[in-house]
Amino acid sequence: MDNDNKVTTQVIETEVPMGTIHSAALEPYRLRLFVEDEIVRDAELTVGVNHRGIERIMEGLPVEKANSLTEKICGICSNSHIWNSCLVAEKGLEIDVPPRAEYIRIIMEELERLHSHLLYLAHGSEVLGHETFAMRLFYIRETVMELLRMIGGNRVQYGASIIGGVRPRCDLDEMRIQKIIEGMDYVEEKVLDFADRFIRDPMVMSRISGIAAITKEDARRLATTGPSLRATGIGEDLRLDMKQYEPFEFDVITQDTGDVKANLLMRVLEIPESIKIIRQAIKDLPDGKITNRSWEMQDTDIIRSYIEVPRGKLYHSYKIEDGRVRNSIVRTPSITNINTMEFACIGTHITDAQLAIVQCDPCFTCTDRAVQIVDQPFRKNRII
Repeated sequence: MDNDNKVTTQVIETEVPMGTIHSAALEPYRLRLFVEDEIVRDAELTVGVNHRGIERIMEGLPVEKANSLTEKICGICSNSHIWNSCLVAEKGLEIDVPPRAEYIRIIMEELERLHSHLLYLAHGSEVLGHETFAMRLFYIRETVMELLRMIGGNRVQYGASIIGGVRPRCDLDEMRIQKIIEGMDYVEEKVLDFADRFIRDPMVMSRISGIAAITKEDARRLATTGPSLRATGIGEDLRLDMKQYEPFEFDVITQDTGDVKANLLMRVLEIPESIKIIRQAIKDLPDGKITNRSWEMQDTDIIRSYIEVPRGKLYHSYKIEDGRVRNSIVRTPSITNINTMEFACIGTHITDAQLAIVQCDPCFTCTDRAVQIVDQPFRKNRII
């Protein structure tokens, strides 16, 4: 008590570290929570454990070899990386990709979106403590993984895209087409059943409703992208601007609460839209060749390409000199989304912190490549 008989209080800030290994996290990262009365007052998320220097390794590699290396950035969105890397070369070298190859690329990308969303929902169920939901979702996902293996020859890195089209082994015959049709029927039926059970479960709904919500304004300010942006009600999907998706009709799904529930429902409701695109691609699959090899290597300026991947906007760029890659840069959606989720942690109960982080489906392996200064409105600049 001071001389004016005024009571002074001392705020005790307690730090709760989580990671780099944590039961609720599939990948290593360090989350520091600064709590007061079990409420998170600040959060600091540190990445970098998975850094492998892929962009530096790509420097000076032949273009096609460098493109193949991009698949190693992430095991969940490997097709997205190699496809976008090939798009950079095709744009710079003015290569026309055969229509049949474009459709097969779309099928591969949407299958990968399905497996990514199902993996996210299974992992989210684990964090919620609902092991039954998690195991059922992993079982449904196996159908998608088998289709990816059937087309690309591998469950993780399919190597489908090459400069000018897709590999010969990835062409679709009648047997493969029938397997894809049957697989989409099965996945749609099971996912709709899961969605009904999920929404009707009062314990699950009470656990995720209103948790770690962000507003449209915060989402814009923090450069949120993908389903996490659309979960706030902003209907931006880069597929609408990609010429590869022009032949296909699909709905852009949005939610309006920006919380964990909205993020989970985004993935549930986007799954039928991906199935819709795959069915259209199968039905209207053009005849003809799947690869254009009638092009010549030449030097280019820096070429940039953006595509919509399961987590949001993916950026690849490089230039070509003497047939080799120079100045490669890869920016994944997680780099900004985890910054948003770090902000979303603030004000939540400590038991909801991991839910806040994983609601954007962060991929730290994708993110761990570069050092970047992040201007965070709620904290001084720092290096991540």
